[in-house]
Amino acid sequence: MVSQEQRRRQLAREKFLRQQQRRTQARRKAHVRNAVIASVLGVILVGSVALYTTDVLRGDDKKDTASAEVTPSASPSKAPDPCEKPAEGKVKELTYKKEPALTIDKTAKYTMDLRTTCGDIGITMDAAKAPRTVNSFNFLVDKGYLDHTKCHRLTTEGIYVLQCGDPQGTGMGGPGYTIPDENLKDASLKGGVYPAGTVAMANQYNAQTKEGRDTGGSQFFLVYQDSQLPPDYTPFGTISEDGMKVLKKIADAGAQAMDPQTYNTAPNATVVINEATVKKS
Repeated sequence: MVSQEQRRRQLAREKFLRQQQRRTQARRKAHVRNAVIASVLGVILVGSVALYTTDVLRGDDKKDTASAEVTPSASPSKAPDPCEKPAEGKVKELTYKKEPALTIDKTAKYTMDLRTTCGDIGITMDAAKAPRTVNSFNFLVDKGYLDHTKCHRLTTEGIYVLQCGDPQGTGMGGPGYTIPDENLKDASLKGGVYPAGTVAMANQYNAQTKEGRDTGGSQFFLVYQDSQLPPDYTPFGTISEDGMKVLKKIADAGAQAMDPQTYNTAPNATVVINEATVKKS
């Protein structure tokens, strides 16, 4: 279970990451700008260069200020709900004391299908690189753990993900056990970017204090657009082409303002996993 304080800290960490990202981008812009100005000093009047520099800085300052003042999904979108009503059924209240025993075949291929109110999202899971994560989902899905659960969070600035896997729908729920981080050095995570189509685990890791490793549970996020994040979240699957189309539909509908109780920015779309299945091939 995740407390409200842990949830608040998680949101604070993500805000810090976005700020660091903006500052890095600003420094890169400044470096390029200075290089350009230096290269033209010999052929353009100093006064003209000074004017050019002032104009560019003013424009960038306005953009940076506007970006810094806007929190992810702070303004609710008015887009209509593109999804259907959830199927009848209730979320199962399931809690387990310990991680399930490893029973999957690490050499086999596993596919998790999320049949949602917005369309089917197929996920090819990497059992070889993230065996305990895949094993956990194989176990939970078999118990019906994800059936009728909401995808409770959509981020639309800085990082671009849809977060699911919490039966409570608050961002504070879990299966009662935790699993270790895996596959954090995957070749796909180059340049501190989780590429579009990645499925990764949410956790409680704090990069500043170095605390909270190996705290994955049942919550995971689906990346619908390249997102700059440190490699601290287990990447364990990739989204199908049709699944990416479903995610785009969800993202296009926008997100609600942040809930002061849960700190979530819920999607405007009604995203509910009617049924989840895992198949071995």
